[in-house]
Amino acid sequence: MKSAYEIAMERLGGLRTYSPEQKNRLAEIDRMYDAKRAEIILHLEERLKALSDDPEAETKAQALRQDAAMELARIEEKRESDKNRIRNQEQKTGS
Repeated sequence: MKSAYEIAMERLGGLRTYSPEQKNRLAEIDRMYDAKRAEIILHLEERLKALSDDPEAETKAQALRQDAAMELARIEEKRESDKNRIRNQEQKTGS
């Protein structure tokens, strides 16, 4: 008897399997974007510390946080786009 999970996976087309090369490429993308993410966060923290003597620090800090959040969202979107490109290339060449 099949489990509910197995039945659902059959209906959805199953789990994708990735080649070792594909796994390495996906991991490299994650490492690259994790580094970019860390740079953005470190840069934000440095800029927030520099605001400590500014009378408008809270307003400026809020703007900096919003900018960083938008940049982080853009980075995550790009990460997924790059990973999907690799997944789709491998799927086309593997079929």
